[in-house]
Amino acid sequence: MTKAEVIAEIVNKTGIDKNMVSESLETFFKVVKTSMTDGKNLYFRGFGSFIVKKRAKKIARNISKNTAIEIPEHFIPSFKPAKTFSDKVKKNAKPIAKAPRKKSK
Repeated sequence: MTKAEVIAEIVNKTGIDKNMVSESLETFFKVVKTSMTDGKNLYFRGFGSFIVKKRAKKIARNISKNTAIEIPEHFIPSFKPAKTFSDKVKKNAKPIAKAPRKKSK
């Protein structure tokens, strides 16, 4: 589902003006981005958590030059679904038909 489809779904179910729904959704995204950039986690009971994960520094290999590269510790955004949400998806989700793969020439 795209953002436009989500907005249309909310408009159909609530009757709220499309511009209001769009503005609310954009504001929600801004709040999530700003909070996570500031290192704050967001928790939505029954839905899930947007959390900031810390990745430790590690040594990686550049295969083409055969050298070691140090990747410093860094933070990444992550989403952890609530158990009730995960269970509902496991029980009710239907598989999506995959598009046929293009053969490389």
